[in-house]
Amino acid sequence: MDKIDRPDLMRRVRDALSYSPAVVLIGPRQVGKTTLARAIAEETGGQGHETLVLDLERFDDLRKLDDARAFLELRIGKLTVIDEVHRTPRLFEELRGLIDEARRNGQRAGQFLLLGSASLDLIQQTSETLAGRVHYLEQGPISPNEASDAGIDRHQLWLRGGFPESLLAQSDAASLRWRGDFIRSYLERDVPMFAPRLPAELIGRLWRMLAAGQGNLLNTARLASGLGISGATVERYIDLLCDLLLVRKLQPWSANLGKRLVKSPKVYVRDSGIMHALVEIGSYDQLMGHPIVGPSFEGHVLDALIGAAGTRARPYFYRTSNGAEIDLLFEKAGKPHVAVEVKLTSAPSVPRGFHQACDDLEIEHRILVHGGTGPSWPMPNHVKASSLDEAIKSISVLTADAFGRVY
Repeated sequence: MDKIDRPDLMRRVRDALSYSPAVVLIGPRQVGKTTLARAIAEETGGQGHETLVLDLERFDDLRKLDDARAFLELRIGKLTVIDEVHRTPRLFEELRGLIDEARRNGQRAGQFLLLGSASLDLIQQTSETLAGRVHYLEQGPISPNEASDAGIDRHQLWLRGGFPESLLAQSDAASLRWRGDFIRSYLERDVPMFAPRLPAELIGRLWRMLAAGQGNLLNTARLASGLGISGATVERYIDLLCDLLLVRKLQPWSANLGKRLVKSPKVYVRDSGIMHALVEIGSYDQLMGHPIVGPSFEGHVLDALIGAAGTRARPYFYRTSNGAEIDLLFEKAGKPHVAVEVKLTSAPSVPRGFHQACDDLEIEHRILVHGGTGPSWPMPNHVKASSLDEAIKSISVLTADAFGRVY
């Protein structure tokens, strides 16, 4: 197998192109954005519509946009894919004029598919110039459902992560080598490109520290002490890793409940395979014998469920000073709607703190995600025990009920 089909993501991109003149597909490098975009372009071309794919890492393609307006004006009404678009921020001003001109000629959708590797930077650039003309989609690594549909073992996905070349490598050792090269490439190439004044070596050390503390509350003072830098600098480095879609800061949910709530975010390395490479775990046996196995599984589950919920469902965690805690919750209309507890064991019990938190917040939907397989079963206090695959289905339905369309 040399690739994994992603029909749901293809559908979402097609849908967005059907009503928006420009679609921005954001995701980390090597996650498969180019492969998906080329498939969209080929599909569009097969329907009799001319398409063009430009890769701005190629000098020849970059030169074509020296006079972007003159070059792209000839393509009004045709789909143009522009890869690595963050390399030419001046282009967005030209795209706005071209989109407006096309609108005057009756062409209102499906003109540009733009691919980029840094979320905040790219969203800021496009929102300033393409407001009302652009739709954003995030492409993450291969999800558990996509891996399952391709016949890939769930343990392999957890160990290797969802980057296609890592997941589909011929062996665990080859996968680990690929992930090591990926990490070095980001530090040597992407960090200097997106943040030229930031020291890549220090960011690499911080990245490894975050992996070793997977799912911990953010303690900038401790991290700063270990790195010999200020807390403000640690925050800036973490923000860069979040912008590159490599790290997630999960914010605490808070309300005026008369309780002392934790206010620091939790920090996760988003892809489990990258996290394992950062702490030098190369096999499933090593993973199962490592102290980080529980936090690793929790991060793997949370990333999958947040991806299943989509952009309409805001994810949080909840923790009080007296031990009430929820690993992951989604809100509806400003109120907690779904609570998730994660336990690696296939025969889990629900901690009292989870029940207490759910009762305090009056949460109706309560899910315990365990490490086993098979159908879900009911537990006391309205909790449903589910495998990760079943939990993904539940979250997709519950967030669709709460927020309308599933993105």
